[in-house]
Amino acid sequence: MKAQYMQKWNKKLAGFMAVVGVSALIYLPTMAQAGSRNNETSQNRPTTSQPTQEGTSASGEMASESDTIVAIASANDNFKTLTKALQAAELTETLSGNGPFTVFAPTDAAFAALPQETLQKLLLPENKALLTKILTYHVVPGKVLSSDLKTGEVKTVEGSPVRVRVDARKKQVMVNNAKVTQADIQASNGVIHVIDKIILPPELQSRLR
Repeated sequence: MKAQYMQKWNKKLAGFMAVVGVSALIYLPTMAQAGSRNNETSQNRPTTSQPTQEGTSASGEMASESDTIVAIASANDNFKTLTKALQAAELTETLSGNGPFTVFAPTDAAFAALPQETLQKLLLPENKALLTKILTYHVVPGKVLSSDLKTGEVKTVEGSPVRVRVDARKKQVMVNNAKVTQADIQASNGVIHVIDKIILPPELQSRLR
């Protein structure tokens, strides 16, 4: 009886092992294919990196360290004269620094409203101090977004204040007699607000009009 029992048990065990063996043959290749697919997926998945500097560009994307105020102005076709003026005044290094700065940036059309002779003279080396005075009057220390602007006076880097007028009803911001036509172009070291006119310190208004 014992021998018959052992013989019957061995047959069951052999059958069980055969099933396990077949299952393994089916399962192992499946595992290998899944592992291969996982490896391919991990290799092809794009990696993401954290931004190195705070700030957002005009497109709304995170600004990189190279997206400074000067870099953004240089890449914009509406700021060719401003870029040339910053170079003539040797302010490109300053406005490429850490800041932060808020720049009320006149367009080429705004510069073109000046008498052509006046603009040409301003770009001459002997008038560097005067040009610097005008350009720094367009710069406010710190990062001031349009949502932070309030009616009142704001001191500029030049030293004299500009008069800001916020009309919430018209959704309009004026800086002296210039209108902000595009706000919040964010750079890695500050923000640019585009204006449609050159603004001048009070002492220069009669000389350059």
